[in-house]
Amino acid sequence: YGLVALLFFCITGWLSPMAQADPFKVLVVMSYSETSDFEREMRTEIDSLLGGCEIKYFYMNTKKNFDAGEQKAKEAYALYQEFQPHGVIAADDNAQSMFVVPYLKDKVKTPVIFCGVNMAPEKYGYPASNVSGVLERTHVAQSLEFARQLLPSIKTFGHIQKKSPTGRTNSEKIQADAGIYPAKLIALELTETLKETVAKAKKLREECDVLIIGNMQGILGESNKPLSDKIVVGTLVNTFAKPTIGLIFNRIKYGALCGIIKTGQEQGRLASEMLLRAMKGTQVSQLPITYNKEGKAVINLTTMRALGIKPSIVALQKVKLVKTEE
Repeated sequence: YGLVALLFFCITGWLSPMAQADPFKVLVVMSYSETSDFEREMRTEIDSLLGGCEIKYFYMNTKKNFDAGEQKAKEAYALYQEFQPHGVIAADDNAQSMFVVPYLKDKVKTPVIFCGVNMAPEKYGYPASNVSGVLERTHVAQSLEFARQLLPSIKTFGHIQKKSPTGRTNSEKIQADAGIYPAKLIALELTETLKETVAKAKKLREECDVLIIGNMQGILGESNKPLSDKIVVGTLVNTFAKPTIGLIFNRIKYGALCGIIKTGQEQGRLASEMLLRAMKGTQVSQLPITYNKEGKAVINLTTMRALGIKPSIVALQKVKLVKTEE
C-alpha cells in the first residue's frame, strides 16, 4: 500500500506542476486604472512571472480622480490587512506617496517592490528596510538622437505635457539633464486645457525643431470635459506640423513621428523578479534599486510621409513601423 501511495503522489505531482508552485500571496496596488495602457503592460508581466501565486490587484484611479487617492489608499491598506500577502508591488508614484509611505514603509515586515516611479527615490525615503524597486526613466536623449538620424537638421527641442505632479517631476528631470541632450532645450510647457495646449504648440512651432509630447491624457476640452491622449496627441501633431517625439508606444501610434520607447512590460518583469527573490528569502537590503534600460525604436510611417522625410537605410534598422490609428 505504501509503495502505491508513493507512486500515486509522484505521478500526480508530475502531472500537476501548479501544485508545486510557490504558494505566495501577492498584492499589487496600481496608481491608475485598469484602462491605463502602461498598467496593463505591467500586469501582463506580473501575471506571467508570478502566475503560480495568488494575486490580487487594487487600482487607485488617481489619474482621473486624484483627490480620492487618499481614501483609495486606505481601502488598499484594508485589503492588505485582510489578504495578508507575502509581498506587495506598488506601481507609479501616487501609490508610493499615498499608500506605501503612510502604511507600509518601515512599518511591516512584508517586502514591498515599487515600479514605474518617476520621482527620485529619496523623496519617499527609499530604499527602506522593506522597500526597494524599479525607477521609470524615459529615453529622452536616445529619442532625440534617433529623431536626428531621421532629420539631421534638428538642433532644438521643446517638451509639452499635462500639468500634474508627475508632469512637474518629468520637467524637472529633463531640465536637470539638459546638458547631455544632442539638441538644445528651448522650453518646457505644462498645460491644463486643449485651448492652452494648442496655443503653446503654436508658440513652440516658431521656436523649436522638434517637440517631445508627454502624457496628455485628461487635458480638458470644451465644458471642462477630460480628453483622451489620442485626441490631444493628434491635435498637437497637426498643430505643431513639424517632427514630434513620443516616449511611449501609444503617442507614436496616435501620430508622433518617432521615439525610443520605454515599456510597462520591463517594469513589471523587473519588479516581479525582485519580489520573487524577496519572498523566497533574499533580504530587501540586498536588492538594490534599479531602473529600466531597454528601449525600442518606433517610427510612424503616416507622419513620416506627411512630413516628407526620407530616412537612410541605417535609421530604419531594427525599427518597429506603425501607422497612425484612425
